[in-house]
Amino acid sequence: MDDTHDRLAGGEQGLEAIWAGLDAIDNGILVWSADRLLVYVNEGFRRNCDLPVSLGMRYDEYAATVAHSREWIVPGDPEQWARDTIRDFGVTKEADYQFAAGNIVHVAQRPSFLGGMAVTFTDVTAVKRNERKLREAKETAEETDEAKSRFLRAANHDLRQPLASLKILIYSCVREEDEEQRSELLHAMGVAASIMEDLLGALLQIGQLDAGRIQPRITSFQLAELFERLQIQFRHQAHEKGLRLTFVGPNKTVSTDRALLERILSNFVGNAVRFTETGGVLVGCRKEGRGLRIDVVDTGRGIKEEDRERVFDEFYRVADDKRAQKKGLGLGLNIAKRLADLLEHPIRLRSQVDKGSIFSVWVPLGNIWHSDIGAAADISEAVAGEFAGTPVLLVEDDEILRESMTQLLRRWGMDVHPAANEEDAVRLVSEGSVSPKLIIADYNHQTRTGLDVMTAIRGVAGEETPAIVVTADAEPKVVGGIRDAGVPVLIKPVSPPRLRVMMHNLLFEPGHLKQMEP
Repeated sequence: MDDTHDRLAGGEQGLEAIWAGLDAIDNGILVWSADRLLVYVNEGFRRNCDLPVSLGMRYDEYAATVAHSREWIVPGDPEQWARDTIRDFGVTKEADYQFAAGNIVHVAQRPSFLGGMAVTFTDVTAVKRNERKLREAKETAEETDEAKSRFLRAANHDLRQPLASLKILIYSCVREEDEEQRSELLHAMGVAASIMEDLLGALLQIGQLDAGRIQPRITSFQLAELFERLQIQFRHQAHEKGLRLTFVGPNKTVSTDRALLERILSNFVGNAVRFTETGGVLVGCRKEGRGLRIDVVDTGRGIKEEDRERVFDEFYRVADDKRAQKKGLGLGLNIAKRLADLLEHPIRLRSQVDKGSIFSVWVPLGNIWHSDIGAAADISEAVAGEFAGTPVLLVEDDEILRESMTQLLRRWGMDVHPAANEEDAVRLVSEGSVSPKLIIADYNHQTRTGLDVMTAIRGVAGEETPAIVVTADAEPKVVGGIRDAGVPVLIKPVSPPRLRVMMHNLLFEPGHLKQMEP
């Protein structure tokens, strides 16, 4: 009793101060007496809960009002909820309730020492929303991590395919005595190595998709060379299954990211070979508007209508296809769709059950003279012939690379003067050993850059000699700095066809360089 007297000190004036204080808080409060009559309602309850309650109201009437009110959403059957609520009068419990307005209120009841009960109402909408956002973010992060892990496992499979081909080709080449056969094997080895290189580059780019940092490298290239790579990649699989694998490659140039387009088509072709048991796979093109529609046509089992949209979902596999579950993780088409969306290249699927499917991707046409591949014979020979006798100064500090580059340029008929550093290059020019029409300089030297070397050579030569800088450092800052200096740049390992086309444009059609570079 003494404690009670202390809390009520101040008499009637003290009670008024308490009531005023309780009315000021945001939480709603209801107080019930031992005989289950409502003896107090604060203003916080009236502000936040639109329920017709009044002093003297019986608790069972209150429970029924709440159960049938459109203000609260009670769980389960309203009548049963009302009975349970009446039964639990004076019991310590709490729960969250959804209100019709969309907010969430935490309702807690506690018994009083006089046999009554106090009930508090706290709006926890913001807290619950934050909890939900955090939970969703955690689930998304976990799903993303798992997706990346599965993706990398699938990518590992894709990398092993050209690696396995390369091992077989090397083994065969070592034992092959016929020069023509050796040449074909070496060519196939180069393609397999190039496939692995581009796939690794694509994987690094795809890893940045979720972060939104990936920027496609748009170049113009000839589709026939890409088709050749795909044919080498998949012909052994098709042959083992007794399938015809046909590529009808027109002499057309397209403008897109070559590595990403190859990744899209390799998924289409890989799926076609995987799910075709008899007949064959045809890859061809058809002009459509200002671009080409590349079709991958198979005579496989086809896809049911209800599965056609979902086949592009991550990890989706047709539920009743037992064989498909053993042949992949269901990532290929999802990856193709993501890359196509990134490139803004529409993809299309047409299919008939037991007759086959056609997967298509549309790509814009490019300018053949801006091509960085130069696979077509008419361009390759024309460009190579125009270099005959052209004096070129090659500055490369790596002895092996300098020698291989020298041999390559001389094979194209160029008059090559190799130099290991800036000092040797300047000496060759100042002594009159060479008056270069072209400079090819490595970017990384001990204390100087390729731009510094180029400037020094131009200073001695007394003219703005055309130049190309080659670098193994693909950092955007480095590449951008070279381009800002008005000099075309090639990233190591240098593609010989790309080097050849860049030299042609630099020497004979310099106006094409800006359009050509990615």
